[in-house]
Amino acid sequence: MKKISIFLPNLAGGGAERLAIYLAHDWIDRGFKVEIVLMQKHGELLSIVSPEIAIIDLKSRKIRNSIFSLYKYLRVSQPDIIWVGMWPLTSTAIISWILAKKVGSIYVIDHNQLSKSVIQELKVPAFFLKMLMKITYPFATGIMTVSNGVKEDLLKLAGFKDNQVKVIYNPAATGIPKNMKINEIHKDAIWGKGFNKHILSVGSLSVQKNYSLLIRAFSKISKNLNAKLIILGEGKLRPSLESLISELDLEDSVSLVGFVKDPYPWYLTADLYVLSSDWEGLPTVLIESLECGLPIVSTDCPSGPKEILEDGRYGKLVPTNNPIALSNAIELSLSESHDKTLLMSRANDFSIESISKQYLQYFRLIEK
Repeated sequence: MKKISIFLPNLAGGGAERLAIYLAHDWIDRGFKVEIVLMQKHGELLSIVSPEIAIIDLKSRKIRNSIFSLYKYLRVSQPDIIWVGMWPLTSTAIISWILAKKVGSIYVIDHNQLSKSVIQELKVPAFFLKMLMKITYPFATGIMTVSNGVKEDLLKLAGFKDNQVKVIYNPAATGIPKNMKINEIHKDAIWGKGFNKHILSVGSLSVQKNYSLLIRAFSKISKNLNAKLIILGEGKLRPSLESLISELDLEDSVSLVGFVKDPYPWYLTADLYVLSSDWEGLPTVLIESLECGLPIVSTDCPSGPKEILEDGRYGKLVPTNNPIALSNAIELSLSESHDKTLLMSRANDFSIESISKQYLQYFRLIEK
């Protein structure tokens, strides 16, 4: 039985972590052995991991301290395939793999625009990022990204050739929970009573998601719409966003609900999904919205929305950081009729089965 090891910092509630769990479950169903190796064993998503999957806790608080722990794990576990998500763990794992005499094959994947998420947000010097990637990534068996936009960013940063990087989309269409029926969802209980339109956004309360833009845009839509905005997610910007909501006198119509393990009751009862990000990798929330037939308005940020929505065929795209354009698009979308069947059909391109098969073919574990 072939063994696949997945390396991640933790299992907090992000897109990359969900991706790894979805893949792990599918690979288990296909007869592979899977282990999830974490720098630290914590995160909201631990509870949804199948008991058939071993979770290894390296107990490393810092990335650089995980090099030896990963090395020891590789020497003992001897996996056939190593899948590593998120820089700088990607570079760290390659170093550990080399020290372990290249046990198995190692594949690294980047989920975000590193020029934005690492250089701009984390303030990592550009020269350091480029140097570390140029030193480590060429040793990997394979380099992957979750969108063409992330790939283009990676090619510019590290100077790789086009054929060195493989794009495999996230398996975000996971299937609406079989026991969930729309007519059994208590809409008033999750949205509150008295609203005609319900607008949803899901993601961490971080600079990247630019929820201040969404809240300002929401404040400009017509009061006659009688709309409610709910944001699902948690993060360090909660205090400032709460202050903005108060400043704009929106306490009754905007709610920061926090992290929820299952967002589908909101997807299935919303009238519109809005993504206001300044940058993304491949925003799985858009695919989850399509899966539920939920209309979308999104910023045309680098990267992902344009690819998922096919240049606006499956949703409206507006410039980043433009509250007027976003507000106008929200109002227009709420006034239009939408073909839910068309939206749901687009989500099928991102099914777990399809994406998992692409990974296994790339790993050369199954035939094309």
